[in-house]
Amino acid sequence: MPIESGSCASARQAKQKRKSHSLSIRRTNSSEQERAGLQRDMLEGQDSKLPSSVRNTLLELFGQIEREFENLYIENLELRREIDTLNERLAGEGQAIDGAELSKGQLKTKASHSTSQLSQKLKTTYKASTSKIVSSFKTTTSRAICQLVKEYVGHRDGIWDVSVARTQPVVLGTASADHTALLWSIETGKCVTKYVGHVGSVNSVKFHPTEQVALTASGDQTAHIWRYIVQLPTPQPTADCNQMSGEDEVECSDKDEPDGDGEGSSDCPTIRGPLTSLKSHQGVVIAADWLVGGKQAVTASWDRTANLYDVETSELVHSLTGHDQELTHCCTHPTQRLVVTSSRDTTFRLWDFRDPSIHSVNVFQGHTDTVTSAVFTVGDNVVSGSDDRTVKVWDLKNMRSPIATIRTDSAVNRINVCVGQRIIALPHDNRQVRLFDMSGVRLARLPRSNRQGHRRMVCCTAWCEDHPICNLFTCGFDRQAIGWNINIPALLQEK
Repeated sequence: MPIESGSCASARQAKQKRKSHSLSIRRTNSSEQERAGLQRDMLEGQDSKLPSSVRNTLLELFGQIEREFENLYIENLELRREIDTLNERLAGEGQAIDGAELSKGQLKTKASHSTSQLSQKLKTTYKASTSKIVSSFKTTTSRAICQLVKEYVGHRDGIWDVSVARTQPVVLGTASADHTALLWSIETGKCVTKYVGHVGSVNSVKFHPTEQVALTASGDQTAHIWRYIVQLPTPQPTADCNQMSGEDEVECSDKDEPDGDGEGSSDCPTIRGPLTSLKSHQGVVIAADWLVGGKQAVTASWDRTANLYDVETSELVHSLTGHDQELTHCCTHPTQRLVVTSSRDTTFRLWDFRDPSIHSVNVFQGHTDTVTSAVFTVGDNVVSGSDDRTVKVWDLKNMRSPIATIRTDSAVNRINVCVGQRIIALPHDNRQVRLFDMSGVRLARLPRSNRQGHRRMVCCTAWCEDHPICNLFTCGFDRQAIGWNINIPALLQEK
């Protein structure tokens, strides 16, 4: 019997490998119908208790899974080819530059260097256009000192608004979802007056510029004007609080929330009805404010209108229409007959009543989400806050673009501006309160350490520049208001 040589045996083995390889290629390139038919034949040849319809459904699903894997495999091969091509191009460029072959590490170093050069070029090119956009994470080297002075506890539900009286005696006012508005002694933290005339959530409270009269807006579709007479108790010495930097933070749980049945409002005098009720709205009245002089009042409602009233007669003077969605806030200029309204339609509007014969309106479009508030500052500036996590400073003479933009990490609620020091206080959904100057530079963040600060959403802020102890007040949905002493270094004030 002849014996095969070694070369013949190796040739036969190679031929068998090529044959098996070609068979595997033919199997891979076979049609999906053949594979499905083969799988069905194999399953039919096996014992199974599954109904034929269920088996067919399983086969179709398995076929889809297989096709997905094949597509991913093909995409992976294509990506590998592109990577190889790019590596070859990079290697060729490296040889042309250095005259020698580069290693992978050298190629990565050169690519990183090129990327950094391109990034620096982009920053230089667009520096002028981005100079007005200020990041909220940029801070100054000299920080403001923020000290918690007093907590005002007594409401049974979240507090929507906080305001400070403009006449003596200076008291703090809070508007709550518990259907009440409370007036507080700032020094002692005790409730001195309780208003219970509303049958819905009290969404706003504002004090008359010259009299002991308050204006409240409510979810019962009305705004009330009511008079109060306050006799402040003798102040008690307050416990010394450690001064905190604005950057310290410790998370607090909801179980640290103050008890809603606190003694703050248990023994204070109660006012049960208004002097005047303003009733022209068909929806929730979300905010109200006094026009300069206090003879007229403006209200903002979820019925998409703002109304201007004569206070003495309670008559509707003007109905301000134009917003496409519910209004969220209204504010009046401290010295001129100007009104600004904000809305969920992402705009805020400026209403001019300085000329009795002409009532002009200007629309500001700069936000991408609900404008939660817009307030006047010194001069011809307006500051707007939005759920799009930005606060913008506008010049009334140029409505096309803001003069400064503050970007934050959370939705912004009702803001307030310290006129004398030109500081903006930003209350956030994430329980933070941040302070910025008018150019958009962050000054501080109110502390939330050692059980200080709010434990739920902060709804509103209010400045009281003339008070010797508390010059900033905040309120939130943790059912408390807080008085703060904010010490701004002279270096920051000069900026």
